[in-house]
Amino acid sequence: MASVATYSIAACDRAAGQWGVAVQSKFLAVGAVVPWAEAGVGAVATQAWANPRYGPDGLALLREGLSAQEVVARLVDEDEGRDERQVGVVDAEGRSASWTGSGCLDWAGGRTGPGYAAQGNILVGASTVDALADTFEATVELPLARRLLACLAAAEAAGGDSRGRQSAALLVVERDGGYGGLSDVAVDLRVDDHPEPIEELTRIYELHHRLFGKTPREEWLRVDGALATEIRGRLASLGYDGELAETLDRWAGVENLEERVDGVEAIDPVVLEALREASA
Repeated sequence: MASVATYSIAACDRAAGQWGVAVQSKFLAVGAVVPWAEAGVGAVATQAWANPRYGPDGLALLREGLSAQEVVARLVDEDEGRDERQVGVVDAEGRSASWTGSGCLDWAGGRTGPGYAAQGNILVGASTVDALADTFEATVELPLARRLLACLAAAEAAGGDSRGRQSAALLVVERDGGYGGLSDVAVDLRVDDHPEPIEELTRIYELHHRLFGKTPREEWLRVDGALATEIRGRLASLGYDGELAETLDRWAGVENLEERVDGVEAIDPVVLEALREASA
């Protein structure tokens, strides 16, 4: 088993009802191993000589009502390989805990605070984990996904994984916060093999946000006279003729923007921008 030499942060935004994990590593497809989260339950990051069972088993214990500290204690107490494990947990109440076994390769350690557990191993130094924690504490105004991406970028700038970089992942869950309101997975993005995984993960997240993000309804633009004429004309130039509502729905479906369309009385500015770009 290869060592998942990495840095990660498991965190939550209880006001938004979101839990998540962000991770970067010199390890192929780190997103397949490290991040685990369940809406209303908590988040787990498992790494070093990773025990992947810490993910589902940790969430099961959180679901039973154990605190983050109790979950970490239970996981490592029952694991003969505990000395080479690293794990971070945040529970439903925002309590956090992190474990670094004595056999993890230097530099290895963690830091916790309200709503987050930051940890890393085979790092340049403690500054990487400090950057994760300090950035999380300093970005309370950001949505959780953007906050976690900012943490990764700061950690990399502070030194990162001493072996280099290869993959990264971002997982955020929220009750009914996923596609169509029929999933709890709000964001699940992975960069499996890339020379600049954090930059690539950020690029992919911006695409995801454009397609599936939510603009507050009060910021939508009223579709009247001139704007209705413009939208109808731009759709026609792209080969979409007919009733405005039907043509806008068809075009949005092709462009994967259907989550941002709701009738034709008003239009999301993101949709209007995409239509203008497509028909320019």
